[in-house]
Amino acid sequence: MLRQMEAQLPKGMSIEEACRQAGGLKLDQAKRLRELEKENSRLKRLVADLTLDNQILKEADKKNF
Repeated sequence: MLRQMEAQLPKGMSIEEACRQAGGLKLDQAKRLRELEKENSRLKRLVADLTLDNQILKEADKKNF
C-alpha cells in the first residue's frame, strides 16, 4: 500500500490524496505505517546480525573442543 502511495506522489498527487486513495488512510496513519515499516526493517537486520554472530560463536566453539 505504501509503495502505491509513493508511486502516486511523483505524478503530482498530494500525500493526503494518495493516502485517501490507498484505502482511506489519514495522513497520520500513513506516517505511522511508514515508521513501523522502517522499524520492522531495522529489527529484521538486527535479528539477522545476531543470528550470524550466534553461528560464528558456535563455529568457534566447535573448533576449540
